[in-house]
Amino acid sequence: MKMRHVRALAVFGIALVALTGARGSGGGGCDSHSSSGSSSSSGGSGSHHDNDDNGTSGGSVSGGSGSANEALRDITIDTCAYDAATKNLTARITVKNDGVLDYDYDVTLKFKGTSATTATATTTDIAVAAGASKSVDLTTPYAGTGDGSEYTKCEVTRASRS
Repeated sequence: MKMRHVRALAVFGIALVALTGARGSGGGGCDSHSSSGSSSSSGGSGSHHDNDDNGTSGGSVSGGSGSANEALRDITIDTCAYDAATKNLTARITVKNDGVLDYDYDVTLKFKGTSATTATATTTDIAVAAGASKSVDLTTPYAGTGDGSEYTKCEVTRASRS
């Protein structure tokens, strides 16, 4: 192989790593990390890195690929609960941008309940600077008449960054 071919392959390899945003260990999956956070009254907590809740209430993030998957890895669900004062379902998420670029995140979160009960909350334009994190609350009106205890977990169903 000629020196110019070796040089071209090296440049291509560096460009590929830079464009795909190599993140170190952990590979391409989102299931090798543990959950974190604390529980709340009728919800729970969890991390998007942990898709099995081991029989407890909590949060998770649906799978994905490409840049959407990168955005999902940046989001952690801290709390998921019914707020009796406002009569809303509320989740607090933290978006951590470990990259070298600033990003705006769009997140859709689903409150999942017993049986087929679900509610959705969406937020857009969460601006997070490179190397920083930001916590935001996602809320949606509670349509029931009880105490919201039928909603047992939260799940991020869509996330993107630009």
